[in-house]
Amino acid sequence: MTRPIVGLALLALLILPNWAIAQEVLPRPEQPFKGHIGRTAKDSKPDFPKPVHAPKDAPNVLLIMTDDVGFGASTTFGGPVPTPTMDRLAQAGLRYTQFHTTALCSPTRAALLSGRNHHSAATGVVMEIGTGYPGYNSLMPKSTGTFAEVLKQNGYNTAWYGKNHNVPDWHTSQAGPYDLWPTGLGFEYFYGFIGADSNGWNPPLVEGTKPIEPPHGAKDYHLDKDLADHAIARIRLLNAVAPDKPWLQYYAPGSSHAPHHAPKDWIAKFKGRFDQGWDKLREETFERQKKVGIIPPNTQLTPRPKEIPAWDSLTADQKKVYARMMEVYAAALSHADHEIGRVVDAIEEMGKLDNTLVIYIQGDNGASAEGTPQGLLNEFAILNNIPEDFNQILARMDEIGSPMTYNHYPVGWAHAMDTPFQWTKQIASHFGGTRNGLVISWPARIKDKGGIRTQFHHVIDIAPTILEAAGLSMPAELNGVPQKPLEGVSMVYTFDDAKAPSTHRTQYFEMFVNRAIYNDGWVAATAPAVAPWVMGQSPGIEAYKWELYNVAEDFSQAVNLADKQPDKLRELQDLFWIEAAKYNVLPLDNSKVERFDVRIRPSLTRGRGVFTYFDGMTRIPEGTAPDLKNKSFKIGADVDIPAKGANGVIATQGGRFNGWGFYLLDGKPVFHYNLVGVRRFNIAGKEKLAPGKHVILVDFKYEGGGIGKGGTVTLTVDGKTVATGRIDRTYAFRVSLDETLDIGMDTGTPASEDYKVPFAFTGKLNRVLIQLGDSPLTPEDEEQIRRAKAAITMSQ
Repeated sequence: MTRPIVGLALLALLILPNWAIAQEVLPRPEQPFKGHIGRTAKDSKPDFPKPVHAPKDAPNVLLIMTDDVGFGASTTFGGPVPTPTMDRLAQAGLRYTQFHTTALCSPTRAALLSGRNHHSAATGVVMEIGTGYPGYNSLMPKSTGTFAEVLKQNGYNTAWYGKNHNVPDWHTSQAGPYDLWPTGLGFEYFYGFIGADSNGWNPPLVEGTKPIEPPHGAKDYHLDKDLADHAIARIRLLNAVAPDKPWLQYYAPGSSHAPHHAPKDWIAKFKGRFDQGWDKLREETFERQKKVGIIPPNTQLTPRPKEIPAWDSLTADQKKVYARMMEVYAAALSHADHEIGRVVDAIEEMGKLDNTLVIYIQGDNGASAEGTPQGLLNEFAILNNIPEDFNQILARMDEIGSPMTYNHYPVGWAHAMDTPFQWTKQIASHFGGTRNGLVISWPARIKDKGGIRTQFHHVIDIAPTILEAAGLSMPAELNGVPQKPLEGVSMVYTFDDAKAPSTHRTQYFEMFVNRAIYNDGWVAATAPAVAPWVMGQSPGIEAYKWELYNVAEDFSQAVNLADKQPDKLRELQDLFWIEAAKYNVLPLDNSKVERFDVRIRPSLTRGRGVFTYFDGMTRIPEGTAPDLKNKSFKIGADVDIPAKGANGVIATQGGRFNGWGFYLLDGKPVFHYNLVGVRRFNIAGKEKLAPGKHVILVDFKYEGGGIGKGGTVTLTVDGKTVATGRIDRTYAFRVSLDETLDIGMDTGTPASEDYKVPFAFTGKLNRVLIQLGDSPLTPEDEEQIRRAKAAITMSQ
């Protein structure tokens, strides 16, 4: 019986582009032995299987994607932030002025890797808020294989550096599974971080699938330099070992995403550069964009939304603080571009740049307006709906961008970085959320140096472009799974023809119910019903009013034609619902806070009442750790104290910017609760622990009555109370995005400034038990306790 895939392969051969190698099943079938086998080697003829080679003259590929950068941020697209590396590549290649993303991080990156729409790749939202629907469950289907996997199986070396925000929240621990980590998506090597955010000074590094620690306390360490160092070293190694073998390097720094961390000398370069404010800066950027031909002469500058204050309405202190926040952001982005430049320089020094396809995407969505109207010292404040006092921000202004803050800039700057468009990141209905600068350089192939391309394209077009450039195609079957057709189109046709009509004629957009449909120069879009920096509001779908734009004539979506052309609007609305049904966009859902709840997704912790950990178990992500939020809990430790006494961390979760720590300091037990840096609660015993065996218990009684409420902590040693204290308020939604549960030491940043990481426990930590809630223990829980032989009194 003929396998179904044979039919698919035959069909693919009929429609395959003439540039592509017709290899419709990967991996390739085993090669037959073509030698001869006799009784001995002397009367036999050997035959090795032929190695796989990339197509002749296939280019190296350097794919760059920065994070949270608006269309009007970089100098390459008329913005105020110097990006000389991108400028240089644009002068040697092409700038694309109508390139689009999905308006949010994980969705854009899934679409980039797969060449399919983000909902087709089950990534309708970020990993931390996935829900149980095909377009939203965060589990990229095996039927949406990546271009990296295709390149790898066709003779390329492949590597990924920097941000990976495409691992489901409950897959991020050492228990895996690892099939959706970079090494399972076609990348032979990974060096970077898993998740949305990363501290630039103390990143949660991963190499391959192994968590590793940065050099804590190193004077000059910064993640961007580290990423560039690793990329350069690997490219040099490949060139030395296999100079004729092409490679793919996917380079994805996260530094322009909050927290904005940059070296002091880079921040100093921008002092005073943004004192004119966001309104004036937007006008200046707009004029530069017109002058250099990035936008058409008749483009209109869209007005500032009423939700964003005018710069002139601010106080002198507000202007001073907000200008500093923008200086730090500019430093972070410019510094990242500088480190990218080091990678490009290294490729050029090897003589490989001429045949290297460089694709530089400036941002995975528009600029981020998640920093609230006044900006943030600590991003976890807004994630837990806890306001920061502006006077505290003012007092700590000089710390912004340093290891002591997890900072974000005000929404006014995000709007300015998206010039000339409306809105920002998350708002998929408008180009402020989805229009990003793109540069493609390939000196051996692109002859229109410094050219501008205006064809409409989308991030799903990158995978087909890379495959065509390499002379390859997406197979009909990949690793035993029939593949969905690519939903993007190749952009190679634009390399030689600036005036060629766009081959990407229809594209839907949707994020948190903000939605739009593009079709042949027209866009129907919904007006946002809630601003992206507002948490906890989920208005009904009827609150999103439709607008209509002729973007073939109205570059910036400035003129709403909905009232003048209702029939055209209805035509596009109907088309949106067709595309939504086709690509798994339904059901629409604009909730955010509710979806951060780890309990709504598959879990390694669900149903467990007691967790047992041992010394040295670190880097356990929040999605796979006991959930201590909005409930009572107990943390017990069985320890042996040596004759000279002991100090160090027993257990901790989170760090400097949110979390808790349980440790011995000067030999005394301490429980420290850090409420997003706004409040800190310290419950500490007064006596040192004597040498010998002890059981130390933290017993937190949650007062209930809603989420984020307070409670009382009782700290006991061997059953005797040594300290009590009240925690007035708790974090309700998220401990961290980049820090973890650690036992016996602290990774990342310290939960309390009373110690420095790693502050490893210097006694003997036999085990740590964590009990959730006050419900009776199950027989399995009781057995764990008996087997642990920990004399912990668990009051019911």
